[in-house]
Amino acid sequence: MSLLALPSVRRIHGWLLEHHGDTLDADRLPAIAAELERLAADQVPGAVVELGCYQGAMALWMRTVLDTTGQQYRPVHVYDSFEGLPERGPHDPQLFPTGFLRATEEEVLALHDQWGLARPAVHCGWFADTLPSRLPDRIAFAYLDGDYYDSIRLSLAATVPRLAPGGALIVDDYADVEANPKAWNGLPGVKAACDDHFGAPSPMTVLFGTGDLAFGRYYRPAGR
Repeated sequence: MSLLALPSVRRIHGWLLEHHGDTLDADRLPAIAAELERLAADQVPGAVVELGCYQGAMALWMRTVLDTTGQQYRPVHVYDSFEGLPERGPHDPQLFPTGFLRATEEEVLALHDQWGLARPAVHCGWFADTLPSRLPDRIAFAYLDGDYYDSIRLSLAATVPRLAPGGALIVDDYADVEANPKAWNGLPGVKAACDDHFGAPSPMTVLFGTGDLAFGRYYRPAGR
């Protein structure tokens, strides 16, 4: 049975698209759900982490999917400066002002309380200060939504070594326009960071949606 066939999941799905459509869409939600469902099917150990959580909408969706697929035991950790975007680097476009997408820890927690779902562990601070010491030792799935080159490089350096065998991560705004010409390419520093981290040939694969989804996926094979 599809998750969206369940009334409780369908309500949250519809509410998120209506109220958080600026950061979530009908392509992102099922792509993340598929990864979390696979964790249960493959019995991948470890926590779920989100790097760049903003107001907590994706964290709410991940908690919903985990609970619905019998993974209530699996913790969710979210990381954000809660200062908005940092200053852009040379790889990043002049698209957003510094401080854009500022949110608060209280918004993240209140959103989960609103739906009666377990709160995530919230780690406040810039990635350079939090990721080295506050990430779980073993990660089953990571959602990297740092927007800028330096943030993604830090995120990859911290999460990839901690991925459990069979674990995966998805990088938001990863636009490989050769593989997917429809992908939104507004933040090219994201793919540049992945290319520089992994080198060539890249182990990243492109995920496709019905719209302009820009998702890159890295998978650590079981047994490695």
